[in-house]
This record gives sequence, C-alpha cells and structure tokens, in this order.
Amino acid sequence: MMARPAGSAGGLDQKVLQYEAFINDVLRRDLRAVLEQRDRLYEKMSHYLQLKNAIQSLEEAGPQRLKADVDLGCSFFVQARVDNPSRILVLVGFGFFVEMSHQEALRFIDKKTNQLTLFTEQLTKDAAKIKAHIRMVLEGLRELQGLEELPDVCRKSAAAAQL
Repeated sequence: MMARPAGSAGGLDQKVLQYEAFINDVLRRDLRAVLEQRDRLYEKMSHYLQLKNAIQSLEEAGPQRLKADVDLGCSFFVQARVDNPSRILVLVGFGFFVEMSHQEALRFIDKKTNQLTLFTEQLTKDAAKIKAHIRMVLEGLRELQGLEELPDVCRKSAAAAQL
C-alpha cells in the first residue's frame, strides 16, 4: 500500500462518510421504494386472481341466486343477495368499475395480470441494479479504506443484513 501524504487521511475519511451517506440515504431508500412498489403490484395481482377463482366458482354453480357477506368498510359486513350473478362489476383502475360478463371479466383479468407481471419483472430488474450499485460502492469503500476482501460466506450474510 502506498504511503498517504499528510492531511489526506481527513479527506479520505470525509469521502468515506459521503459514500456511506449516499448508500444509506439514496441507494437503500430507492431499493426500499422499488421493493414496496413491487409488493403492492403483487398484492393487486393476488386480488385479481382471487376474483378469477370466484368467477370460475360462479360459472360452475350456474345461474342461481347468490348470497354473500359484503364488507362496507371498517370490517362492517352485511348480507347481500344477488338475483342475477351473470354480470359483475370489475375495478378497471383509477376507481372506475365496469360491468362485465364472466367471460369478459376473465379476459380482462388475464390481460391485467400479464401487464402487472411485466411491471413486477421490471421492478425486480431495477432492484437488482440498485443492489449492484450498492455492492459496487461498498467495494469502492473497501478499496479506499484498504480493507481485505470478505470471504463469500461473510459477504452473503453481510448483504442479507443490509436489507
């Protein structure tokens, strides 16, 4: 290792602190935001798949009256009776509901879940890029500080602890 000129240790420490702040304040925040957004999309997909299962159950039961418990909000349920369950209201986005037949709803759900899958795949790629940036900055810090490289076992446990 080369000898550092006098006074450069303070500048090096300042750079290390700036890189650590960048990791903690920017990269980890961005990673957390991307992962939360991806989780929200997975939750939406789950709701659409539940609706798909409910529609398929309705189709198997045939055209008969339906009784259901409906959540009005704040876990306040009322019993509802549906005389004709052949058409349903589906949330298409931005708070809008559209009345659809079962087949129309199933087609819509398939398209919507495919779209959401593409979005989640992109968010997964974005999260991997951010993790790579974090790793790259950490490697740069290690080199700046003249530390030895961690063995793979320690590196993997340290990476898991970062999240």
